[in-house]
Amino acid sequence: MASPEIKLSPPPQDPPLPTTSGDKSRHEVENGQKAQQEKPSSSRPSSTLPINSDQMPIVYHYMTFDTELPCQSNARVPKTSASNHLPAPDLRRFISPFDWPESRKTYTVWLSCAVTAATAYTAGSYGAATEQMMEAWDVSQTAIYVGITTFTTGFATAPMILAPFSEINGRKPVFIATGTLFVICQLCCAVTRSFPGMLVARFFTGVGGSTFSTMVGGVVSDIYRSEDRNKPMALFAGAAFVGTGLGPLCSGFIAQRLLWRWVFYVQVITSGFLILLVAVFFKETRGSVLLSKRAHLLNDWYEAREEIGLVGFEMPIEGGVKTKSQRIRWKVKEDEERESLAKMIGISIYRPFHLLTTEPVVFFFSLWVAFSWAVLYLTFTSIPLVFGTNHHFNIEQNGAVFASMVVGALLSTVLSIYQEKIAIRYGKLSATPEGRLYFSCIESALMPIGLFWFGWTSFPQTHWIAPTVAIGCATMGIFSIYLAVSMPVLKDGHLNDRIMGSGLQLPRRHLPQIRKFGFGGPIVLQEHAR
Repeated sequence: MASPEIKLSPPPQDPPLPTTSGDKSRHEVENGQKAQQEKPSSSRPSSTLPINSDQMPIVYHYMTFDTELPCQSNARVPKTSASNHLPAPDLRRFISPFDWPESRKTYTVWLSCAVTAATAYTAGSYGAATEQMMEAWDVSQTAIYVGITTFTTGFATAPMILAPFSEINGRKPVFIATGTLFVICQLCCAVTRSFPGMLVARFFTGVGGSTFSTMVGGVVSDIYRSEDRNKPMALFAGAAFVGTGLGPLCSGFIAQRLLWRWVFYVQVITSGFLILLVAVFFKETRGSVLLSKRAHLLNDWYEAREEIGLVGFEMPIEGGVKTKSQRIRWKVKEDEERESLAKMIGISIYRPFHLLTTEPVVFFFSLWVAFSWAVLYLTFTSIPLVFGTNHHFNIEQNGAVFASMVVGALLSTVLSIYQEKIAIRYGKLSATPEGRLYFSCIESALMPIGLFWFGWTSFPQTHWIAPTVAIGCATMGIFSIYLAVSMPVLKDGHLNDRIMGSGLQLPRRHLPQIRKFGFGGPIVLQEHAR
């Protein structure tokens, strides 16, 4: 089908100036000499006549990554020195992300996973500093845990507003802007002198860190086709879980030996370094943004050519059988179909809640993964309670227990990568998105098994290794649930940005209230600890 064309009518021309008889004869001689010089020879086609850009309308064509660029028209143009300084622009920067070299895709995924782990680290590191902050500001344990509520509130709401910006401006500008905010707010957490200041800083820390845990799934869908997304998504999920375990693990050692402010200073250093790497080495992955930049670059080049008389390109017509010289410009269909920014933000906020309330599948899957993540976050208080009360662990030793979460996440990552390859080899994996649920039907049982295991071994006379291993078992079950739910959502990477940042994460904001009533997996666990 021929590309739709938009033709602009040429500007009106001024009428010819009147001439005297002497001028007329002189013009006739000059016009005769000019016509004699420009008279086409029998061996040159008629299309070589000079083309006036003012008399030739601009024709707009839609551009895709598969569009073949046309050849220059065989028009006779004046030879100027400027024509030798207009080489064709280098479009290799704007190729489709699906066609990137594998090495470039690999370092993009690993860099994204590293920053995801850093933001997940922030969520878990806060708990190690709570005792010192309670003493410094004379607040209760329930009040100090509001810092987790404000963090997760910002973490849940920000992607619904920031997702449209990634569609318009691309992933990289959003990552750099929110990453800078993330580092600045971490520094504010480290230097604040008041408890309200900590709560405000924690909220904006969640806002800044939310994009790396929600939009990285969109990055994966930008550079990998659906059949190749299992490994990068497993690495992404593994980074989120490893970072969640490393937070209390490393912060426990810091809080045991240094002032609580160093819990945040360390994150400022590591996060600042990672954001610098993103700014320098991360390449834009949003396809429509790259295509728009490619079209603008070519259009600017066409305008520069026309200024020196190089007008027209041979465009195919009549199904590609013939060509016609046209003064062309490129445009991108996604740019024309895009709504205004205000409407896009409104849709981005409305759509997740609409799907959660009108689609039973979305609601129950969101409930499933939200409950699983809530259980994961409740370990931040359950582990210090059980191991501190029953086994007299200090902050450093309580943090070391979270190593089981890291080990469980690493094992699940490796298992998730190879289980699909094995299933494909034996023809047991369905090509539908639901086919990925087969693994989770079995592996998700590890979460309740681990929780009951943890509850039944939470006694002073039971060796501490038993509940520690139970935490790793439960983590593997939660990992399988998270991966099973997020993979089908990636069929639409931009819907993933909004839903993963809102409906699936929203229940975390109620964790401090849940903790107040002592819910941390099996309720019997706190009764035994007492």
